[in-house]
Amino acid sequence: MQIDLFPNIDSKIAKNALFSKYGKICYLCDMESFKELARVRRSRRKYTEEAVSQEDLKTVLRAALMAPSAKGLRKWSFVVTSDKARIKALSEVRPGGSAFLEGAPVVIAVLGTPADQDMWVEDGSIAAVSMQYQAADLGLGTCWCQIRSRESVVEGVSADSKVKEILGISEEKAVLCLISLGHPCDDRKPQDEDNLKWDQVTYAD
Repeated sequence: MQIDLFPNIDSKIAKNALFSKYGKICYLCDMESFKELARVRRSRRKYTEEAVSQEDLKTVLRAALMAPSAKGLRKWSFVVTSDKARIKALSEVRPGGSAFLEGAPVVIAVLGTPADQDMWVEDGSIAAVSMQYQAADLGLGTCWCQIRSRESVVEGVSADSKVKEILGISEEKAVLCLISLGHPCDDRKPQDEDNLKWDQVTYAD
């Protein structure tokens, strides 16, 4: 028996609930829909001037806060800015690779606390990618800007230090990446199934 338990959730991915043979309710996503989402999601670096609604922003952040984390500790944190001056400053942090941020209506910094969680990079990465897929499901575009282990435009100063200075982030935090978010205006074709590198997959049966 198939019933809809999510009538108030606005998503292009269908939600459904199925009773298992044990009589328990199992919450599942329509895998055909996620299969298509994985195909069409691409990095988007150009955006319109249209603002991201607070509802959509909250939905994207919700995906991050629901992301799996090591031991379920959820030690990541996020700093969100839509301030144009700060976003411009962030776009100038790296000598290359951050310029596209300037056109984004929203930038989200993904943070961890290395002293509290040795798997902060893995946890932050999962949360960041969760946001990217959720954004694509809403018709929004994102792109990852690497900050960890990158140098800034100032010789001898890390990109991490510059981002923390711009966003007022405390020293015990570490910045993994910046995720741009907005309504895309660049044309990106879906992934080409014929170009998938299946030769990099090995089965150890």
